Amino acid sequence: MEIRVTENEDYITLSLKGRLDFASSSNLKEEILKRVAQGRNRIIVNLAQIDFINSSGLGTLVSILKEVRLAKGRLALSNLASYVEEIFEITQLSHIFEIYPSEAEAHEALTASRVNVS
Repeated sequence: MEIRVTENEDYITLSLKGRLDFASSSNLKEEILKRVAQGRNRIIVNLAQIDFINSSGLGTLVSILKEVRLAKGRLALSNLASYVEEIFEITQLSHIFEIYPSEAEAHEALTASRVNVS
């Protein structure tokens, strides 16, 4: 899986491409935890180019969500392909994650909450 990181003033975006499975999950978690340790705790994960996700990938996202919340941050998912969205619905994870149709909407939600929190 490829991970492209875009750093913005208030948040970071990780755009993923490929398979989110056991083999690639640890790289994603490591990348996000590194950013959280640097104080970057507002994160968007763009899943537009994920062509496969399994239980290991889902478990990693849940683990990452927990770590981000412990750091008083927010994690938003964006651009889920229809089959990935269906998996989130079936597993009920859509009730746990903030999921947005586009990266722009995720960005708006994260920055709007920052204004309200301050």
